[in-house]
Amino acid sequence: MKKTRWQGWGPSEQAEQHYLVHPRGLAGGGDVRHVSEFLRASGWRDRSRTGGPLAMESPDHTVRIAYDPYTRPGGWTIHGAPTGHGKEWATHLGRQTPVEIVAGLTDALTRPRSAHAPNVWSPLQEQNWRTRFEGEHYTATSPDGTAWVQYHQGADGTAMWWIGAKDCQGNGWTASLSPDTPMHLVQALSAALADPEPVMRPRGHVPPSEQIRTQSVSVRPSELTAWQQTRITAARAATWARSSWASAQPRNRRPATPGPYRAGADRRAGRR
Repeated sequence: MKKTRWQGWGPSEQAEQHYLVHPRGLAGGGDVRHVSEFLRASGWRDRSRTGGPLAMESPDHTVRIAYDPYTRPGGWTIHGAPTGHGKEWATHLGRQTPVEIVAGLTDALTRPRSAHAPNVWSPLQEQNWRTRFEGEHYTATSPDGTAWVQYHQGADGTAMWWIGAKDCQGNGWTASLSPDTPMHLVQALSAALADPEPVMRPRGHVPPSEQIRTQSVSVRPSELTAWQQTRITAARAATWARSSWASAQPRNRRPATPGPYRAGADRRAGRR
């Protein structure tokens, strides 16, 4: 029997030109599925309507994530409902926020919180970002000056996190996070922004910027699929591990309640 080789794999597969982009903050939006497929694999529900914006909901219904490229300013909106652990919070990230940076925050929503106190500034200082006070604000700026993280306090006392990246031409994005946004999520976002690793973009999807450095690479579609699948498999494995651990824990059982005549019977038995 003659075997037929599937054209998507093997030597007949054609490599495609991609670019490694640095700094990652100026790489442009990227493929939204980098975020959404990981959330699906982590048990999140897809609430999107056909042809409409992306809408995802956490398994416990406390967090909603939406991506709308059709409106202005558009972009990512993440909303957390008030819970016993914290107040209501909201985050908005512009349309050109790289999905790898968005995923820094959204991936963290799928994991248990660390026992260590979060530190937003630590991952920035590790990458030699410059930190300073500017009036009522505290700001960290990347070594090349294209990205920043700022704790912004207004004259009326309101506060927020202001994060973003822009080149000399003004191309880029900004993100605003309410002051009640859980600190471990702000730290996850700052760590993803400060990550020195470049991100990959296909030909034709690299923003025109004099401050971007690129390296051309040839990538087979099967390699891209394998990399994406590795990320999804990791999410499924982590979700399965958490579910297995939770199901193995003993349930809290209430102590047996004596029947209406049991106590009296015990007292009578004690007098014998």
